[in-house]
Amino acid sequence: MREIVIGGAQMGPIQKADSREAVVERMLKLLSQAKVAGCDLVVFPELCLTTFFPRWYMEDQSEVDGWFEHAMPNDATAPLFTAARSAGIAISFGYAEATAEGQYFNTSILTDSEANIIGKYRKVHLPGHSEFDTERAFQHLEKRYFAPGDLGFPVWRNMDAIMGMCICNDRRWPEVYRVMGLQGVELVMLGYNTPSLNSQLAGEALERRLYHSDLSMTSGAYQNSTWVVGVAKAGDEDSHPLMAGSIIVDPNGYVVARASGEGDELIIHACDMDACNFGKSTVFDFGRHRRIEHYARICEQTGVELPD
Repeated sequence: MREIVIGGAQMGPIQKADSREAVVERMLKLLSQAKVAGCDLVVFPELCLTTFFPRWYMEDQSEVDGWFEHAMPNDATAPLFTAARSAGIAISFGYAEATAEGQYFNTSILTDSEANIIGKYRKVHLPGHSEFDTERAFQHLEKRYFAPGDLGFPVWRNMDAIMGMCICNDRRWPEVYRVMGLQGVELVMLGYNTPSLNSQLAGEALERRLYHSDLSMTSGAYQNSTWVVGVAKAGDEDSHPLMAGSIIVDPNGYVVARASGEGDELIIHACDMDACNFGKSTVFDFGRHRRIEHYARICEQTGVELPD
């Protein structure tokens, strides 16, 4: 049995005025809980060092730059890496990354149990828009502040398992899980900052949005025989509610752990990576069953092409 005790470190709201240092203190408390619980790996949310800043329209690039990290680790996050190394716990978390070349990405990283960064993922499927939209109830400007990820969907060997990452809206796209599944992924980690309301459809409230979030992750887990850990940043951020619903999903698509509230909360499950083996060798044995001669359209077009 290849068991990894995983903690999903859901975080409550981070207000615009909150400092990086204050946020890291909250992360350290969750990490301390994880150590007591015997966790081997802790997964934190998307953009977990700041509020979800793409909800604001900004034209001043210096203001935008203030939300980005120019190095990782840095002075604010160094205590997190030190604590993780001391505890022997691997971590994954999301942040806004500014590169030395002047690029801006919505990024997640993965460390080993000695706090060495061994993996980096940059969000591919950016939702929202790039200019101020008067038709929306609130703004969602990820396309303004981030470039689409340029690293694809890699996986890494870590803790005797094959691990991959994606971020928020990525979880809704089946291609994400399948590309990692074709690399033998056994654990997909993802963080999200998902509004509790749909800015373009007032009738789509929390219950439906939680259902779609669950559906995306449970189907991705089942169809690729992989564990999925989805972790939210939730609650009321500067009068903008984010949904919770953090879950750990087993390789059969069953939810085995779920957050109970909208604040800082650690969900835990002992995940046996060998539980992936049956599905990968039977119904989802890709080598035996996939028929790629019929899949060309998936990579040849983006939008819908209607029949004559």
